[in-house]
Amino acid sequence: MTELDGMVAVVTGTAQGIGRAIADGIRVAGATVHEVDKGDVDLTVSAAVEDFFSGVGDVDILVNVAGGVVGQTHVPIEEVTDAAWDAVVDANLRTTMNCTRAAARSMKRRGYGRIVNISSGAGRSVSLTGIQAYASSKAAQIGFTRQMAHELGPAGITVNCIAPGFVLSNPSTQRQWESYGEAGQQALLERIATRRIGSAGDIARGVLFFVSPAAGWVSGQTLSIDGGHSLF
Repeated sequence: MTELDGMVAVVTGTAQGIGRAIADGIRVAGATVHEVDKGDVDLTVSAAVEDFFSGVGDVDILVNVAGGVVGQTHVPIEEVTDAAWDAVVDANLRTTMNCTRAAARSMKRRGYGRIVNISSGAGRSVSLTGIQAYASSKAAQIGFTRQMAHELGPAGITVNCIAPGFVLSNPSTQRQWESYGEAGQQALLERIATRRIGSAGDIARGVLFFVSPAAGWVSGQTLSIDGGHSLF
């Protein structure tokens, strides 16, 4: 027996990197995991999300990983278009809201649930990419976590958040790392107490704590998993 035996989980953003590691970790812990990425369902469209969750049925665990910078790079604020802003906010915040709304129905009915939102260190400080909508939407995820913890707690549902530091987990972060050059990479490492960048597994292990039955009195929290970067 493992601690998540018999539970059903939905993990979004599982095509690669952090989402993939989280889904694998929850599955190893015993849960049945339903993975969903933008190639499967457009999580920014509420009707599509409702259809997906209807097909899954009752859900015990939801991990909102889907998001990112949707291929954008920094431009000065006076050059940011409405479409560019909306695309990033929708990818990070609207997907989280849509999936939480859908999962909460069965969780409330059964009096149990674990929801974890994957924000970013950018949501607690500033974005290394300089993308304004990314930092803003990641900060909003943290606020949404607190509000949902307050609202859903009486129904036996905990809602927590993880703010990862720099994690080398997919082609986008690999390109970002390489763009810093040797000097920039060293400068980033020197701002991290453990002097290393993170892995997807580092984030997955934090999620496993939050979704465990043992974490039943932990809610509304944002955990920085960043090697001590947020200390500086």
